[in-house]
Amino acid sequence: MSVHDDLSSMQRSLDELSRAVARLEQRLGSGGLEVRRVRADADHLRESLALLRTTAAPDAPVRPDLVPIPDTPYDGSLWTDSDDEGLGARDRRAP
Repeated sequence: MSVHDDLSSMQRSLDELSRAVARLEQRLGSGGLEVRRVRADADHLRESLALLRTTAAPDAPVRPDLVPIPDTPYDGSLWTDSDDEGLGARDRRAP
């Protein structure tokens, strides 16, 4: 399944949840704390899914393109003006 399919499946499930909560509100009344909390939770799930849809663009790559690193050694002249990493400067001592 693709991400788009999963998000669509979640949307259908949330739609069914909203219908079920609406039926419960009709039977139990919408004034009770428990029913209001269930309604608020269902609404939060709907908002969270909407945010997830905006961040999970279907055409975005899953990972960045890989950059090949050659096995050949680097040119030593690249490092003539730098210190040995982790060892400090050649003309100084560690405290």
